[in-house]
Amino acid sequence: MIVAFSVAPSGGPAPLGGEPDSVSAAVADAVLVVRNSGLPHRTDSMFTSIEGDWDECMDVVRRACEAVGKHGPRVSLVLKADIRPGHTGEMTCKLDRLEAAVERAEGEAGRGQ
Repeated sequence: MIVAFSVAPSGGPAPLGGEPDSVSAAVADAVLVVRNSGLPHRTDSMFTSIEGDWDECMDVVRRACEAVGKHGPRVSLVLKADIRPGHTGEMTCKLDRLEAAVERAEGEAGRGQ
């Protein structure tokens, strides 16, 4: 399965009454959880994607949320999952299939002009 998620702190000062940390510091802590997980992953400007089985992925998401939770009293999580039992390496394979389709479409568009 592939899980794409975004996690960030929200809502006021840090739990112990200190100043809230920047969002980038909190997200950096979440990304470190992902990088240390050993799962295939990719981070872009909107989401982090990880690939593994259900328990592995959900454990990483939980730990990333806990890391962000240290930066404020509330955590926002957006999650999307592609659950496809029996398939691995799909983070790369899906992009390869997309690029092949784009190349075919470009070729067809070039012949139609």
